[in-house]
Amino acid sequence: MEQTVNIISRQQWGAATPKQKKSLEGPAQRVVIHHTAFQSCKGLAECKEQLLSIQRLHMKERHFDDIGYNFLIGGDGSVFEGRGWGVMGAHTQGYNSVSLGIAFMGNFNNDTPSKEEILSGKQLLMSGVLQGFIRPEFVLNGHRDLGATQCPGENLYAALSQLRS
Repeated sequence: MEQTVNIISRQQWGAATPKQKKSLEGPAQRVVIHHTAFQSCKGLAECKEQLLSIQRLHMKERHFDDIGYNFLIGGDGSVFEGRGWGVMGAHTQGYNSVSLGIAFMGNFNNDTPSKEEILSGKQLLMSGVLQGFIRPEFVLNGHRDLGATQCPGENLYAALSQLRS
């Protein structure tokens, strides 16, 4: 399997400048999987407005420094840079300083993740390990494992083991 993944940059999707950036305390010890709970989208043209909307929600209503997630994955497997590698996110209270947050774009209480989304998630994790941003022995969690939430939805939660295989 190819171990690199094409990441659509913040600049490409028109991200606002973060208020500030804090670094993770070394390589991520865990990766937390989320869903956006919005409608699924595919590719830059379709996902751009949703990415901007999520960033606005996080920065203006939740008073985060930036979009909360490190990366987001669209329905066709497109990977979008959120905060990026090595940056502390705002996605899982109590775990942000030691984890990366990856959000799959869609509502996975209703939808099932596509094989393209799963493959991109696997490639992103592999790439993070190979580049030293994620510990090789990282723990993979669904958001619900670490907080009182339905996130990442039933169908994505059921598919988490496929991201490690």
